[in-house]
Amino acid sequence: MASLYTSTTFMDHNAHPDYKYEMDGATHEHDGINPSCGDELTLQLRIEDGVIREASFTGHGCAISQASADIMAELVTDETVEEARRLSGLFLAMIRGEELSEDDFEDLDEAAELRDISHMPARVKCAELAWRTLDGILDEDAA
Repeated sequence: MASLYTSTTFMDHNAHPDYKYEMDGATHEHDGINPSCGDELTLQLRIEDGVIREASFTGHGCAISQASADIMAELVTDETVEEARRLSGLFLAMIRGEELSEDDFEDLDEAAELRDISHMPARVKCAELAWRTLDGILDEDAA
């Protein structure tokens, strides 16, 4: 846990999130809540021709939920919907403690720095909030 809070990447995403803002022209929006701790966020996406052109979020919560949301928004921006689904699946598997390949960790980029949260059951839902909210949007879009 100490290594997470001393991670420059984690702390920067929490203290100075680039993707925490109300988006103009969002094509998709979904609310997410973690009832166990009260973290809440609204995820907004602008999807054009099957590509996530812009991602942003608003809301409040702990450092883990906020940093995870910012990292997720950065990772899926300019990715196809299919790739965003794949990345979300990798992240959620990692957080559940499933074994991933080095290539998977590479694909997750900065999100891989949150891997130790899998050893902190009380914080797993915090890390998952933005990713599950993303899945909610992508599931609605497919329907």
